[in-house]
Amino acid sequence: MEYESLEKKIKYSFKNKDLLKLALTHSSYANEHQIECNERLEFLGDAVLQICMSKYLYNNISLNEGVLSKTRAKCVREEALNVYAEKIQLAQYLYLGVGEEHMGGRMRPAIVADAFEALLGAIFLDSNFDKVNKVVERLVLPYLRIVLKIRDYKTIFQEKVQADKRSVHYEVISEEGPTNDRTYEIAVYMDDILMGKGTGRSKKEAEQNAAKDALNKEARR
Repeated sequence: MEYESLEKKIKYSFKNKDLLKLALTHSSYANEHQIECNERLEFLGDAVLQICMSKYLYNNISLNEGVLSKTRAKCVREEALNVYAEKIQLAQYLYLGVGEEHMGGRMRPAIVADAFEALLGAIFLDSNFDKVNKVVERLVLPYLRIVLKIRDYKTIFQEKVQADKRSVHYEVISEEGPTNDRTYEIAVYMDDILMGKGTGRSKKEAEQNAAKDALNKEARR
């Protein structure tokens, strides 16, 4: 695969190209070729992005710890990661297994979000914190206004319920399809009361849709 165009987009050239390939290698491809996938780099990249965002918010927002934590969470959640990844067309560079490719894996938010985190982890290992922080400044910070406007239905519903001193929990109702193309249906409860249901190609997506359903039902009452 041609790496040069991606490196131009992120304005970072890898010394170790194998790290870049690893960051782009989904588990489906890794399983087919008996090689390592990007999950460990994703773990590292998640931490790297968290600290980069923490540093930026600490230096630029004079608010309390609670507000800073909520703002950071909005900036590093799956929906936000997909915005950043879309700007560099990251999905087109991924290594996917044949089955995952046929099932539309390049369009799956969870896969693309994980690859973006893995890319940051790879840059960190290839260089240092200052270099990866510069990449975050280029790839993430320009789009914070966009991602902060994305509605997080789970958080909105959670805060609404907790204001009434009630509890929230989610339960998987059903799982359908093969491992690489699974659809989840999840229900959200306030205490023991069913409030809404949602489906999605990941548990996170299904939970968001369940919370959205609950909020819509509340609004109609």
